[in-house]
Amino acid sequence: MAFLFRNRQKTNMELARSTRELMQRLATEEKPNPKMEEELARNLAQMKIILQGTPEAEVSPEQMNQLVSLILQEELLLLLATNLYKLPFESRKDTQVIISSAFRFKPIGSAAPEPPVLYHVIRNRPEVIITLCKGYERRESAMPCGGVLREALKFDAIAALILYDEPNPDGVFRDLESIDPAVPSSGEGVFWKFFDWIDKGAFEVSADAFNTFREIMTRHKSLISTFLKVNFDAFFAKYNSVLVQSESYVTKRQSIKLLGEILLDRANYSVMTEYVKSGEHLKIIMKLLRDDRRMINYEGFHVFKVFVANPNKSVAVQRILISNRDKLLRFLPSFLEDRTEDDQFTDEKSFLIRQIELLPPAPIQRLEQPQE
Repeated sequence: MAFLFRNRQKTNMELARSTRELMQRLATEEKPNPKMEEELARNLAQMKIILQGTPEAEVSPEQMNQLVSLILQEELLLLLATNLYKLPFESRKDTQVIISSAFRFKPIGSAAPEPPVLYHVIRNRPEVIITLCKGYERRESAMPCGGVLREALKFDAIAALILYDEPNPDGVFRDLESIDPAVPSSGEGVFWKFFDWIDKGAFEVSADAFNTFREIMTRHKSLISTFLKVNFDAFFAKYNSVLVQSESYVTKRQSIKLLGEILLDRANYSVMTEYVKSGEHLKIIMKLLRDDRRMINYEGFHVFKVFVANPNKSVAVQRILISNRDKLLRFLPSFLEDRTEDDQFTDEKSFLIRQIELLPPAPIQRLEQPQE
């Protein structure tokens, strides 16, 4: 008569405990048992329905609250994040929904700024976030882990955990209380691994990692401004060498565009002024104007204009622009001349040409301007 009970839906308690036991077995087995995989897939599919609902059935807040509490109680988040890559394709997608739904769930009437699961992770289990980042090390887990991370990155605290992560030989992960933003990064934490995941990963891994990286760099303005001021040299050395000069066209183009967004964001004013002081940075950007790919030229132009339009150019930048003045004045009038319908680009190019014409015969040492 066992067949009568084969399709019985498990209670939330049974679901959470069974899933924990199965995930623990999955973690230790080199070759998963097909029956175990099948049962685990059923569990995850049922959990997804409880947390997300279906077109035919709405979510029950009471059931959702109970299941989310059990996910925390059974320490399922870290198990799922660590072993996500071992799951079959559909189960990986279900797991992404489960963790994302748990992260954003707020009980009715809650006035807390952060959902309770994220609050728990931030305060007690930061390793869940670091493990999700390391999902980019495997093709199978990259996209589901990335989807969960971007859900979590709606909150500054998650970005801080990623930015200020450091190696932990003692097995203890850094929590928010142990972070001192004034201390420069070692460059060995999980944030710095994004550069290689973007540059060296398979196409879908690279694309997803870049989306998450961009979310970190553009959503959390105050946090990023402080981080970049303290880690300016290390960050831009890595950014310019690995991303802006990447062999991948897509990575190169996206990275140049993002660089322009970072520099032109008002929150990063002091970072921008520091960046455009550098003659070495200017040389890198000027090479982009001569690239044989037009969109690289276009994105490079939007960074180049920041150097030229800066009224307080450093001596190093003035020297490069003055020594290349004649070449630039021959080159720029016909630069991307087919963008006839882009009035803003045409106006900006005319402005830059005029600024280059007005450069002094020799560099002028200017007084330092107070930073905002």
